[in-house]
Amino acid sequence: MAGKLTARGAGILLVTANVGSLFEDPENLQKTWLREFCQTVQTHRPLFVALHCQEVGGKNYEASMTHVDSFIKELLSSDALKDFSRARVYLDKNYKSQEQFTALGCCYFIHESLKNIQQFDFKAKKFRKVVGKEVCSDALPSAAMLEKEKFPQDYFPECKWSRKGFIRTRWALADCAFDLVNIHLFHDASNLVAWEKSPSVYSGTRQKALGFVLDRITDQRFERLPHFIFGDFNFRLDSKQVIESLCSTARMQTVRSTDTNEVDKLIFRESDNDRKVVLQLEKKLFSYINQDVFRENNGTLLLEFDRELSVFKERLHELDISFPPSYPYSEDSSQGKQYMNTRCPSWCDRILMSASAKDLLVKPENEEKSITYDNIGPSVCMGDHKNSVYPNSVKKRFPNGFIKKLKDIENIYLRVSILHNCSYSK
Repeated sequence: MAGKLTARGAGILLVTANVGSLFEDPENLQKTWLREFCQTVQTHRPLFVALHCQEVGGKNYEASMTHVDSFIKELLSSDALKDFSRARVYLDKNYKSQEQFTALGCCYFIHESLKNIQQFDFKAKKFRKVVGKEVCSDALPSAAMLEKEKFPQDYFPECKWSRKGFIRTRWALADCAFDLVNIHLFHDASNLVAWEKSPSVYSGTRQKALGFVLDRITDQRFERLPHFIFGDFNFRLDSKQVIESLCSTARMQTVRSTDTNEVDKLIFRESDNDRKVVLQLEKKLFSYINQDVFRENNGTLLLEFDRELSVFKERLHELDISFPPSYPYSEDSSQGKQYMNTRCPSWCDRILMSASAKDLLVKPENEEKSITYDNIGPSVCMGDHKNSVYPNSVKKRFPNGFIKKLKDIENIYLRVSILHNCSYSK
């Protein structure tokens, strides 16, 4: 969410970024990422910035975790954040603790002109004034200013262990309190398994995990507040349905392993004389003949297959999507608009909110548009999760009766960025 502080309120910018590849190629991708992030902050001039990162330290975290500290240092010292006098950074870097490691990172920056902001202490059960800049990574599980949980291992038995989980923080801005939740849900391990039924088994796993988070942040331990959940949900298009749509006139050929007789590959060919291959599907291959279908008109023709959120339609809400699928973009620096042939392009990186949080964004009458929800970096390589920008802004105001009032939030801006799962949400 992004906006400006006016006489009536404060501007907020929400960013979700899977930063996995930044730490494997710090010289190129990290610089590009920082440039895009700083430009976003300077363009929208928010007073409160919430940056939620996933895959901190990268996929090869044992080798790449050393780059995290320098990345945070550059971020904190950037010109774009020079007037942000307070900061809170929480980094889950302890990969040696497999039972607790989530590789999540939460960074919050507060502008010097924003006077009345507090953060909740979950142990003392009270809000505390935010002063100075703090970076916490060594004792994250015991940190009082956040709640962190990793999903139970049996949620995703195909994986020996995962880094999937969530972190919650709670804030009071002026007299309005709300929760910000960083989340990373399970991926699709195999395109072939995802194809088997509709909805896929992976969709069911993500549904279970997201339900776990919602139940946890709305239980009776603390006062229930509006919540914004933004991160890498790994939501995928309904594979079976989208493939049947894309390959409606094609015939399917099944290729099996000579050793196990298991399906290794599915090949969809046109039924006319040239027998052109339309789609080739393997465990980690999704090679479709015409990628333009995912980019044209921002891929909106495929939104009907984006169904995973519908299960939570009574509990979670989202602004209209008007940007192309955020994943998986090519990691080739010269191919900023190209998708990789690994997965079906999907809207993985999202900003969701409770009904009460959405009420904070209700557009007053006679106010010009100023809300943004979109991808950033549409023409540059940011990694396999594209930075997104939504060029639609609507000036919003907090209603008077909602925990008093924060009043104006001017921009909501989703940015999906950086190599493996890097996205921004504003």
